[in-house]
Amino acid sequence: MFPLKDDIPSRHFPLVTLGIIALNVVVFLHEVRLGPDLEHFLFEWGLVPVRYTNSRISSLFSLREQAAPFVTSMFLHGGWMHLLGNMWTLWIFGDNVEDRLGRARYALLYLFGGLAAAVLHLLANAGSSMPTIGASGAVAAVMGAYFRMYPRANVAMIVPPFFWGPVFVVPAVVFLGWWLVLQFFNGTLSLLANPSRAGGVAWWAHVGGFAFGLVCASAIRTRSLRSSL
Repeated sequence: MFPLKDDIPSRHFPLVTLGIIALNVVVFLHEVRLGPDLEHFLFEWGLVPVRYTNSRISSLFSLREQAAPFVTSMFLHGGWMHLLGNMWTLWIFGDNVEDRLGRARYALLYLFGGLAAAVLHLLANAGSSMPTIGASGAVAAVMGAYFRMYPRANVAMIVPPFFWGPVFVVPAVVFLGWWLVLQFFNGTLSLLANPSRAGGVAWWAHVGGFAFGLVCASAIRTRSLRSSL
């Protein structure tokens, strides 16, 4: 499934969403310039679970070097399609969540959603030596918040490989709920197939990010309802 647009217009200029997109694009352009040094760069700044779970390996890194990838990994991408997919999804759902939360809380949701996603990925793929990169965990947190905040929204989507149609319009909760089920199913299969090499696609990061966004949005909604009584 690939989303094309939703039917909730944004009320304010999505400054933070556009800023996040711009930052990811700038970082990716830097990756492109690295050429043969890219692999080393990704292993240094991507999240490699075995760096944290193997004491012999973790002892080779300082606290700063171990902490940094939890943030830096969410601004790295493995190719144009990886980047465009994440940023397009963020553009569709992020402007409305930014509207509802405000810029500061939205930025915090994105950042801490990405951190929560990274932690769950590390726990689920403890023995993986593959660097995990991408904004998908943080974007999933935005999707989880959207799921809770806009239950009556609709999403226009296509089903690959039929990129030219037909276009289906479905409730956002159906689109996002099914997306979450696929992440959980694929994540489970990846661990059962080969736990030591899991991590090529961060399925559990997607699940963790989505759950974080959903919980945060639910807490904010509950607090708003109580304050209005």
